[in-house]
Amino acid sequence: MTSGFRNRTYTDSELINMPTSFLAYIGDTVFELHTRTNTITLKAGSIQEIHCATVSRVRAGAQAAAVRGMMDFLTEAEQDLVRRARNAHQGTTAKHATKADYRLATAFECLLGFLYLKGDDERLAQIMTKADEIIGQLPARSVNG
Repeated sequence: MTSGFRNRTYTDSELINMPTSFLAYIGDTVFELHTRTNTITLKAGSIQEIHCATVSRVRAGAQAAAVRGMMDFLTEAEQDLVRRARNAHQGTTAKHATKADYRLATAFECLLGFLYLKGDDERLAQIMTKADEIIGQLPARSVNG
């Protein structure tokens, strides 16, 4: 079954064989759209204020904190995927994050991409809700800086 803009779903076998960078590429977009949608729903203000609020939540440091805080919430298979993606060679480097945070944020995006392409919208929503809760508890300096 497909929903939204997704024109097909992929099998676990197809996804496991897909490069983690591809999964992270999709997961980045999924989390960005989720966060933008939540930000405009919860926060009135100028587009500049909405943009800044969104960026503070999708930056590598916030995503890394989210995945660190939810490892016990993830299934064993999800934890394995996060570890595999975290340890994969990345062709890009962090601009505003530590290398460790950047790698963990990419692993988080990989997990989101995996779930999105698999069509597991229920689990994807659970993980993004958990990430929102964790990021929402971070001190503003941790999220913004």
